[in-house]
Amino acid sequence: MNINPIKLSAVVMVLLFVMRPLSAAQTPHQVVYSWPKAMAADSRGHYPIALLHLALEKSGQSYNPVPSETALSQYRTLRQLELNQGIDVVWTMSSPEREQQLRPVRIPIDRGLIGWRLLLIRQQDEQRFLQLKDEAQLKALKTIQGLDWPDYHILQSNGFRTSSSASYQGMFNMLQARRIDYFPRSVTELPAELVAFKQADLMASPKWVLYYPAVLYFFVNKNNTKLAQDIENGLRIAIADGSMKQLFLQHFGAAIQQADLPNRTVLRLHNPLLTPDTPLSEHELWFNPQKGY
Repeated sequence: MNINPIKLSAVVMVLLFVMRPLSAAQTPHQVVYSWPKAMAADSRGHYPIALLHLALEKSGQSYNPVPSETALSQYRTLRQLELNQGIDVVWTMSSPEREQQLRPVRIPIDRGLIGWRLLLIRQQDEQRFLQLKDEAQLKALKTIQGLDWPDYHILQSNGFRTSSSASYQGMFNMLQARRIDYFPRSVTELPAELVAFKQADLMASPKWVLYYPAVLYFFVNKNNTKLAQDIENGLRIAIADGSMKQLFLQHFGAAIQQADLPNRTVLRLHNPLLTPDTPLSEHELWFNPQKGY
C-alpha cells in the first residue's frame, strides 16, 4: 500500500495541532478590574464584578478577571486605565470627558438604576422631609456629592445647593453632624450604606426620589477594542438569554421593592453630561420602575 508522503505529513500536522496541550490553546487572558482585594467584602462591588464575570464568560473568549492590588481614588483609577498601567476594566458613571479619554461599553450595567436617587437623611428629620411641598423647598436645603463624581455637576446644573467632598466617609459624617441636610444615594447603594453606617441613625427619606438618566458603563483603555467588543457581546447575550436579569434581580430586587418607587414623588432632572451616543432609544436596556426591572 502506497502512502502519499505529503498527505501523511498533513495528517500528522493536524493530529499534533488537535493534541497540543490545552494550556497552550486556552490560557486565559488576565483582566484586572478596579476593585481591590482589600474591598472584596464591600457589597457595592459584588454586582458589577459578577456581571463582568458573566459577560466575559458569555463572550466565548478565554478571560480570567482578577481584582486590582491597591485602592485608589476614582481620579487615579481612571488615569491608570487611560495610561494602560495595570488596570483593564473600570465601572463608573459616564461623562463626556470619560468617554473621550477611555472606551465605554455602551450598555448601562445597572439599567440606569444609579440615576434613581433616594435621599439619605437623619432619622429625626423624617417629618421635616414629609412636609416639603415641592421641588423648590427641597432645593433650598443643603446636599453634597463626591468632588469627582458626575452627580455633583448634575445636581448643581439643576439648581441644588450642592457642596463637594473628596472623602466618602466624610460625607456621611457631615450629614450626621448636620452640616448638610441630605445625601442623595442610588437605590443600588443605599441599603448597604444604611447597614455600614447604622450607628449614625440615618434613613431613606419618605416621599421623594430624584431621577436623572445616568449611565454606569464598563470602561476599558481607548485602544483595547477587542476587550470592549467581547464585553459588549457577552452583555447582549446575557440580556437576550435572561441571565443578566436574573443577576440584576438577585442583587437589587429587594432594594427595588423596598424603595417603592412607583409610590414616590419623582423629581426629574436634566443630565447635561449625557453624550449623543447614549443608547436612550434602546428601551430594553433601561430600568422601568413599573416593571421592577
